[in-house]
Amino acid sequence: MFRLDQEAEAAVRERLGLPEADAFLARLEQLSFDIAGPLEQVYGGVADTTRLATGLVLDALDAAAARPAPLRLLDRRREIDPGWFQRSRMIGYVCYADRFAGSLRGVREHLDYLAELGVTYLHLMPLLQPRDGDSDGGYAVADYGAVDRRLGTMADLEVLAAELRGRGIALCIDLVLNHTAREHEWARKALAGDPACREMYLIYPDRTGPDAYEATLPEVFPDTAPGSFTEVPGPGWVWTTFHDYQWDLNYANPAVFRHMLATMLTLANRGVDVLRLDAAPFLWKRAGTDSQNQPEAHLLLQAFRALTRLAAPGLVLKAEAIVGPEMLVQYLGAHDRYQPECDLAYDNQLMVMLWSTLATRDVRLAEHALARRRPAPAPTSWVSYLRCHDDIGWAVSDADAAAVGLGGFEHRRFLNEFFAGRFPGSFARGAVFQENLMTGDARISGMAASLCGIESAAAAGDEAELTLALRRLECLYAVVFSFGGIPLIYMGDELALPNDPGWADDPAHAHDNRWMHRPRMDWGRAARRRDPASVEGRAFAALRSLAHARRQLLALRSGGTTEILPAGNQSVLAYRRAHPRSAPFLSLTNFSDASQSVDAGLIARAGLRHPRLAHASTAAGAEAPPLELARIELDPWSFAWLTGT
Repeated sequence: MFRLDQEAEAAVRERLGLPEADAFLARLEQLSFDIAGPLEQVYGGVADTTRLATGLVLDALDAAAARPAPLRLLDRRREIDPGWFQRSRMIGYVCYADRFAGSLRGVREHLDYLAELGVTYLHLMPLLQPRDGDSDGGYAVADYGAVDRRLGTMADLEVLAAELRGRGIALCIDLVLNHTAREHEWARKALAGDPACREMYLIYPDRTGPDAYEATLPEVFPDTAPGSFTEVPGPGWVWTTFHDYQWDLNYANPAVFRHMLATMLTLANRGVDVLRLDAAPFLWKRAGTDSQNQPEAHLLLQAFRALTRLAAPGLVLKAEAIVGPEMLVQYLGAHDRYQPECDLAYDNQLMVMLWSTLATRDVRLAEHALARRRPAPAPTSWVSYLRCHDDIGWAVSDADAAAVGLGGFEHRRFLNEFFAGRFPGSFARGAVFQENLMTGDARISGMAASLCGIESAAAAGDEAELTLALRRLECLYAVVFSFGGIPLIYMGDELALPNDPGWADDPAHAHDNRWMHRPRMDWGRAARRRDPASVEGRAFAALRSLAHARRQLLALRSGGTTEILPAGNQSVLAYRRAHPRSAPFLSLTNFSDASQSVDAGLIARAGLRHPRLAHASTAAGAEAPPLELARIELDPWSFAWLTGT
């Protein structure tokens, strides 16, 4: 257990005064194991960890003393209600500030739009100052202390955060932990020969080290950025996992940890509620492995979480970890014993299973894969999503595929062909991203509306197919909203926006087809959201209805459990949600072009007494199913949410 010496404890009382000093010291006592343990395991061989921990705690003290009064009040409320982010009223929206509204000030002008949709959690994509030119969509940060000058200033960010807070909307932004831009001050000084700054990165004088590592390293961008190292005149070979202009940080150096902690605390004091920790699995490198998901990466996140909680108890950490399900839940602290780590993590597997089921009209792979995974620890939450700014990588394990009679490689190849529109009968209009001809691996780009058939149906003027496509979009989001976790709406999905046809017109984007699903917000289409006859109106009403229904259902609060209930119909996905304080909840979704039915006995199996329909499909004329019959009938591409006592 770590304790401050008398001099440091006196500094706490002097800086904070009563009662905040006592609250800080009480938090320190509670968090001491989570601070000292990880630091000792990671840095015990290279640093005096007692001295390191003391310095980091005093850094947290400085941040706590500088924390604005409204944020201190928010901290007190969230310490009383630590599960504030788990509530069923949490509805997320994800967008680039510039593509949504031009700037941070522009975002403020459209907060009524978000409120109309039911949003209570706004994730603004990378907004810290990137390098000029290609910046991997903003993930090559040149200055962590400044906002992208095209978006505004740190003062603008603070004003936006305060206005969101007044509306009950939490603000999430990205923090790139794994690397900086090569234009960052540390990298520039490293190039100039500063030895301390060279130690901030992973730099090798010749190919001996890189060759040893690359024997087991996968390529993230084989088409555009092959390999994991870049030769830089002067220092030598720099570790660059993603692009040659993104230099990986050396977390074996305690100075890197300390600097990044300071960045987290500064952003928290600007009013940020949630930090999305980009590329979390890549933080620690080890020869002979893929240098992902190493034990030290988890220990670093545990220490970050404890130290930020010490200074800013209202801050939440979200892991961006697109890894296999058996490794994913560890980022929520689910190790051999619970170790508080990140509060949130992306449910990548649910997203993949939804698109797989859409293509096959068969729920058996999803049933098997989702039923066998470990649940999130009760104090944490998944973040559920259908689309995001990134490509879709087909995280379908060979074992899961084989369990339902599929070949993993063949199924992943089918999904790429289907969603690229190259499979006979496909309605999708996506594009293959980063196809590796040697391994056959590839991923898919595309907006949700284009992948589920809305774009192709609208282009063909096929009203019947458009109806089915809108129902598909609503069904997919119905699962996202009810499976467990904070649901995220990706910008434009609420209006069924298709792929951006001019995505390649910008030379900086032409080599990266992910920009097809990063369109600018079409406010002309948004103006049609109240027209029930328009595509935009039908999609907006469907997602807004999901948000309204979710808010009323305590069973959909995070911290509960989700249980797959095989429905006896390979086209119907059924699952039960339960929370200790709620009645059970049953979701039924028909992933089929035809009507399907399930035995009404499923209601009893789910534990629902006196069942009632809580919500059902609203898009494109789907009928709510009656519950009093022996079998529950579901229209094509429709869903039903049932609850009871």
